[in-house]
Amino acid sequence: MLINTYVAGPVQANNYLVVDEVSKEAILIDCSDYVEEIIDYVKKNNLKVKYILLTHGHFDHVLGINRMNEVLGAKVYVHEGDKEQVVNTRAVMTMFGLPTEGVENPKITATLSDAGELTLGNQVIKVIETPGHTPGGVCYLIGDCLFSGDTLFRGTIGRTDLPGGSFQQIKHSVKDVLFALDENIKVYPGHGEPTSIGYEKKFNDIVNY
Repeated sequence: MLINTYVAGPVQANNYLVVDEVSKEAILIDCSDYVEEIIDYVKKNNLKVKYILLTHGHFDHVLGINRMNEVLGAKVYVHEGDKEQVVNTRAVMTMFGLPTEGVENPKITATLSDAGELTLGNQVIKVIETPGHTPGGVCYLIGDCLFSGDTLFRGTIGRTDLPGGSFQQIKHSVKDVLFALDENIKVYPGHGEPTSIGYEKKFNDIVNY
């Protein structure tokens, strides 16, 4: 399995193109902007992008969906708890006083609860519900790699002061759910550098709460 990271969008979010080299299937985890490098890589390597999987619905992780999907033609999934936020991205951005010129509301295929079993090659993509940063925040576990969105970062956790955020929920999601995973699992967050479950259990700020 190959993991290519592309940093893009208004808040420099990580977009992960995860590739199964045998089947030539790929998935894109979060889609913050139109990234030509991703398109070029997909075409050059004759990949089939099955899904665009959203870790949560904040605008800085979804703005590239429509343009990217004109080429990729992937199915787009988000947790039902964040669907309304995604399909009303323009209104949400306006509420926060952010410019919306050229912004289209992203088109979602379905919610994760309607997606059935998600696979990449012969591997199952495990969806782990981790509310707190947003009501519908999720992480995706593929083998020994966890894509944590804005739930878990190196040394810290996602903010909870935006609408729908909850510190108690994210504390539970991190300490009781994610920290129960194998310590060797590598963590790929929505912003910043990778880390591991073992490192975070020792050094993350959340251990003090």
